[in-house]
Amino acid sequence: MSYQNAPEGDGPLIVVGGPGGEVGSATSVAGERPREAAAPTIVADGTGAVVAHTPFLSRRWVRITGGLVLPAIILVVWQVASTSGAFTSAQLPSPAMVWNAAIDLAQRGLLGLYVAISTQRVLLGFACGAALGLVLGAVVGLSRLADILFSSTLAAIRAVPSLAWVPLLILWFKIGEDSKIILIAIGSFFPVYTTVAASLKHVDRHLVEAGRAFGLNGIRLFTTVQLPSVLPSVISGLRLALAQAWLFLVAAELIASSMGLGFLLSDSQNNGRTDRLFLAIILLALLGKLTDSLVGLFERWANRRWA
Repeated sequence: MSYQNAPEGDGPLIVVGGPGGEVGSATSVAGERPREAAAPTIVADGTGAVVAHTPFLSRRWVRITGGLVLPAIILVVWQVASTSGAFTSAQLPSPAMVWNAAIDLAQRGLLGLYVAISTQRVLLGFACGAALGLVLGAVVGLSRLADILFSSTLAAIRAVPSLAWVPLLILWFKIGEDSKIILIAIGSFFPVYTTVAASLKHVDRHLVEAGRAFGLNGIRLFTTVQLPSVLPSVISGLRLALAQAWLFLVAAELIASSMGLGFLLSDSQNNGRTDRLFLAIILLALLGKLTDSLVGLFERWANRRWA
């Protein structure tokens, strides 16, 4: 342990040396009581070796099992409610009826087709909207002139409801894939644009100046310093954009489609098939969770690459 002179008005600093004599931390003894360092969670195995201990709630199997608890409870409550006599089968079909509806559509070759078509539309629209949002968000976030030119107009366009775009897109692009993908791209664009632009405006200027001092400029400065700084915000924007993509998909397919899960919702309502209606809702939830998990995989890769 060694002492160093403190700035005027403070007491001496206690510098704690670690194993091998390296300097660990410094705390003032004149002002407040030194804080105890948080000890790592470790355990010793049978051989006396010290190993890291993973907290119980952080274990993978605990997270997976815990995530299934609420769906299991919902399924039980659903089964009890549907067989209690309080609801008719037209109001609340049983889980077995929904399962049978899924089997029927699968045997007719429609279930996989509807899922594939809707997923393709979402992924294409999401890719287009997210890419444009990333580029324009970066431009607005890094350029004051672009911020002045674009921010107000895009903020006004963002307030337009999704259904308001449908008649115009049908008028321009007819009832085809183009109108649906463009609508989904519009929904995916704004979450990415907003988060990227806002986060880049608040990047620590000292980091940017340090990067420039090391000779980084333009794309190299962006990918080396600025992008890693805003990576969590970018991932959050992508997740919000993907959720928006599924919402805008339903808006597009409910009104102007003869295929897909949105069409299945509309067709089931018109024909009084509540079992298929529930099936479409469940499929949308599962697909939304699956695609969100894919973004999670991208997040882990991006953290290893840039963070």
